[in-house]
Amino acid sequence: MSIYKDYLKEIEDRKVQGLHPKPIDGAELLSKIIEQIKDVDNEYREDSLNFFIYNVLPGTTSAASVKAKFLKEIILGESVVKEITPAFALEQLSHMKGGPSVEVLLDIALGSNVALAKEAAEVLKTQVFLYEADTARLEEALKNGNTIAKDILESYAKAEFFTKLPDVEEEIKVVTYIAGVGDISTDLLSPGGDAHSRSDRELHGQCLFEHNKDMQNELLALKEQHPDKRVMLIAEKGTMGVGSSRMSGVNNVALWTGVPFSKYVPFINFAPVIAGTNGIAPIFLTTVSVTGGIGIDLKNWVKQKDADGNTIVDADGEPVLKQTYSVDTGTVLTINTKTKKLYKDGEELKDISAALTPPKMEFIKAGGSYAVVFGKKLQTLACKILGIDIPEVYATSKEVSIEGQGLTAVEKIFNKNAVGNTPGKTLHAGSNVRVEVNIVGSQDTTGLMTSQELEMMAATVISPIVDGAYQSGCHTASVWDDKSKANIPRLMSFMNDFGLITGRDPKGKYFPMTDVIHKVLNDITVGDWDIIIGGDSHTRMSKGVAFGADSGTVALALATGEATMPIPESVKVTFKGQMKSYMDFRDVVHATQSQMLKQFGGENVFQGRIIEVHIGTLTSDEAFTFTDWTAEMKAKASICISEDDTLIESLEIAKGRIQIMIDKGMDNANQVLKGLVDKANTRITELKTGIKPALRPDANAKYYAEVIIDLDEIAEPMIADPDVNNEDVSKRYTHDNIRPLSYYGGTKKVDLGFVGSCMVHKGDMKILAQMLKNIEAQQGKVEFKAPLVVAPPTYNIVDELKAEGDWDVLVKYSGFEFDDSAPKGLARTKYENMLYLERPGCNLCMGNQEKAEPGDTVMATSTRLFQGRVVKDSGEKKGESLLSSTPVVVLSTILGRTPTLKEYEAAVDGIVLTKFKPSQKQLVQ
Repeated sequence: MSIYKDYLKEIEDRKVQGLHPKPIDGAELLSKIIEQIKDVDNEYREDSLNFFIYNVLPGTTSAASVKAKFLKEIILGESVVKEITPAFALEQLSHMKGGPSVEVLLDIALGSNVALAKEAAEVLKTQVFLYEADTARLEEALKNGNTIAKDILESYAKAEFFTKLPDVEEEIKVVTYIAGVGDISTDLLSPGGDAHSRSDRELHGQCLFEHNKDMQNELLALKEQHPDKRVMLIAEKGTMGVGSSRMSGVNNVALWTGVPFSKYVPFINFAPVIAGTNGIAPIFLTTVSVTGGIGIDLKNWVKQKDADGNTIVDADGEPVLKQTYSVDTGTVLTINTKTKKLYKDGEELKDISAALTPPKMEFIKAGGSYAVVFGKKLQTLACKILGIDIPEVYATSKEVSIEGQGLTAVEKIFNKNAVGNTPGKTLHAGSNVRVEVNIVGSQDTTGLMTSQELEMMAATVISPIVDGAYQSGCHTASVWDDKSKANIPRLMSFMNDFGLITGRDPKGKYFPMTDVIHKVLNDITVGDWDIIIGGDSHTRMSKGVAFGADSGTVALALATGEATMPIPESVKVTFKGQMKSYMDFRDVVHATQSQMLKQFGGENVFQGRIIEVHIGTLTSDEAFTFTDWTAEMKAKASICISEDDTLIESLEIAKGRIQIMIDKGMDNANQVLKGLVDKANTRITELKTGIKPALRPDANAKYYAEVIIDLDEIAEPMIADPDVNNEDVSKRYTHDNIRPLSYYGGTKKVDLGFVGSCMVHKGDMKILAQMLKNIEAQQGKVEFKAPLVVAPPTYNIVDELKAEGDWDVLVKYSGFEFDDSAPKGLARTKYENMLYLERPGCNLCMGNQEKAEPGDTVMATSTRLFQGRVVKDSGEKKGESLLSSTPVVVLSTILGRTPTLKEYEAAVDGIVLTKFKPSQKQLVQ
């Protein structure tokens, strides 16, 4: 069967699912289609024309290259297609977003046919995805006296590709749709279990609202009733988009409610409107901006205060809320982009200027942030070539500089890495800054989208200013199924060619490494002044400052080596008191959230800000447990302030692990990994000689708030509980409900335990081994009354445990040990009461492959307690995922229930759970 007939069969298969033909990205198929277009008598000619015009992905896909070349033939008269005139061919090129299309346009614009050159030049003036090779051609033509090149460059210098775009409409009418009450996880918009389909946008769109057809039909009905309005998705009495950046979630919302990017490019929409009573989660809001969308903090429910200004609480100690205005489904509102207010029936409801800042208005006008980023870069290059000053076209970056005020840690990092700001000016929180990025991470369930984004922005190689970048295979590690086999090798090949270090070698020379991406990034970050961007909300390193980001922002960082964002405010966290010997550091993490909420009357002062945690003496492996959890605290990011000796120890550990990657053969031709080892050595020398001490904030830095965590108050293990049966729906599935172990009275049944995810480190695996030995010594045997799934986060940890004898202990008590020579091809649906030693990777935490049985109560070390993430509901019972320390998880599976404090203390007797203690040094300068 021919490739075209295969495509027709696929189309028929998709019809059964209610889907249109899949967009074409391959050269072979499109070449066959063009062959059929040229044959005027071909039975497939009409369909082939439609596929060619309306169903080819743009950018640097191999199909786009074939399409651009054929359009060039038509423009030059070398091929004649009556349905595609030269003018129409130029219009097609204008929608192809760079790469081959720009190359063709430059060929024509710099060619000998003056009339065609002028037409091609007019199209080029609308394009922004040009790279150095493209501008170099224009520069060379300019030197040779080409007037067309001069005309194009002058247009770029004026940024006419931006200024000639239509202005943002003054009034945007919206109709509301309540997507849920309480915090809404991005899983509702793009479930983890559907990660395999994210790059097939129409197919993936079917999973919106976790495949809830009733909600989808309600949304469609609302659109039909209000054809002149956009639908605004709302998290009522909660925050929208908690849990991850989830570009696929924004893509889904845009697909259902947004504006088509181009009539010639299917299923790529932009400009969604999203809102929440408590706004939008920080990294999800960034993703909304990427697509030219609007994210609104409604504040339609507010906390009630008494006469003294104190928050009024109910019998459960929860703040009492009062509705200030209704946004019930079907409410018609008006967003005024000029007054920057939200209106209902002409009455002002809310100032929404934070959602419509000058930079965000530019993103809305340009159809997303990429066009603005590349536009600024192109304007700068054009002005440099022409030897002129850059005209002020874009809104000037906001620069906040307060004389006499010191700098927080994040302010110091941003000032060091800033580009394009006023020379010599010190910037404080609130400033908008372009910064150079040191480390970039791409994970496997969003990586396919990242590769698509790179193709669409016509990028072919990683920016030379990026120190290192890594493509993981951790989210598809536990089940090597047909979907993974089809997607992941293709992703690894693309990213390896692009210049990333990849967990899997496309050439098969080194063994597949399925290590959790955050752990790898934590190791390859060897600078405490570094900026890290990663395609996952848990990109929160314990060295430098790391930001979880959507797949597009990751692509932008890879292509340009830059990111643009405001400098966030910071909250300072310090510790006092002394930990009890039977407490785990995970308990400190949970207590931090609990004590913070108590200190600030239920207000989450961490939300949207940097948590500057003065960790002091804890190495980066263990400190990552804190920074990782800050995603659940809804913080923008976290920075660890360490003592010099501790940072040196962390860098030595990182060096050793990078060297293992080099020894495995994972370094590339540019010797990226060797460069990171060299950088680590340089930093260690600076620390040892005192030339440059570890990163410290200034003593007179200003913080939004300061939180002091009293370790003496932590008397028993702390558990984050989803509180699935709370009568107030808005209080379910939040990470703010932290309960002591004694709350459960040693009676709550536990159906499954999970030790794994990025929240654990080597120490947790050793704790597990020692606990099993303790229990056997105390009880004569180890018997599990509930299954215990263990997934070490990295192969390095497994190797080190094997060398130290602990892995043999785990194997002794296990009923299953992963086998890399024959990885699982199917996810488990049932578990026996035994220990499962699973392949390194995300496993249950991701929820896209393995899951607990529906209705189970799960005790886990992971980060996610959202509905349906780790465990779905059954017909009889809600699934619930409680989050706790490794010792609590292990003992809960031995007992089949939550332990009492007495049982817990006996099980951890003699085990050093953590060496954490507050630093005795002043970690400021």
